[in-house]
Amino acid sequence: MTSELSTLRALQSGDPTAFSELVREHHRALLATASAIVGIDNAEECLQNAWIKAHQALPQFEGKSSLRTWLTRIVINESRMLLRKTRREVPLELDESQHPLADRFREGGHWSKPPATWHDESPDGLLMERELADCLSRVLTAMPAQQRAMLELRDVSGLDFDEICNELAVTASNARVLLHRARTQLFRLVDHYQETGEC
Repeated sequence: MTSELSTLRALQSGDPTAFSELVREHHRALLATASAIVGIDNAEECLQNAWIKAHQALPQFEGKSSLRTWLTRIVINESRMLLRKTRREVPLELDESQHPLADRFREGGHWSKPPATWHDESPDGLLMERELADCLSRVLTAMPAQQRAMLELRDVSGLDFDEICNELAVTASNARVLLHRARTQLFRLVDHYQETGEC
């Protein structure tokens, strides 16, 4: 915390080196957040605007949240502005009993059949991991923007569910559907890859 406080003081005093270091430290993660919401084609522009706004707002930042959380909120807000024109509500009805992963869980959400442990340090195993990572990347790129955003913000960035709903301007039930569908696509891919070795 002391380190972040000294960083904040340097930033608020206008230290260009401190700001360059801030960008270096957080740019990649924030780009992933923007990409998850608006897609890779619009992410860089969105993030550039977010950095400008962050720089302008630094004197007013009181440090009540971490710099990373504060920056993430700015990126989300910039992304939301782009999404407002195209945002659509997702149908809310889900019949869990017919879901392809329904038999994987017991009541209460526990695994009935845990995923297989397949990490392998052999050259073949490492190659398979790299191939699977490429497959996952393709699935994420093709995923609808709001599904990808929910997955990134909840499962990768670990933001609070209510905060994500508020920032993306979606209802809690809609957000659950988005997250459920995104996770389902990833589960299906991993299952298919484990069985066939193909995407």
